[in-house]
Amino acid sequence: MISENKKYKPLAILVVLLSIAYLVNPTLGIFEFIPDNIPGIGNLDETVVAGLLFAALRYLGLDILNLGKKSNKEIEQK
Repeated sequence: MISENKKYKPLAILVVLLSIAYLVNPTLGIFEFIPDNIPGIGNLDETVVAGLLFAALRYLGLDILNLGKKSNKEIEQK
C-alpha cells in the first residue's frame, strides 16, 4: 500500500541514499556500527539497513521485493 501523503518523501530519499552508501561500504569497515567479525551479531547492522532501504523504496513507490509477482488483476484477467 502506497501512502497518498508524501510529506516524508525527502526523508525517504535520504534514507535510500544513506542506506546504499552504508551497504556499499567504500571505507572497508571503518564506518560500521557493529564490526562484522563479532560472531552471531556481526551482520545485524547490514540487515537492519537493508530493511530500511526496502521500506524507503516501497514508500517511494518501488516495491522491489514484489517485482516478479503478478498482481491480482493480472491473475484475474487470464
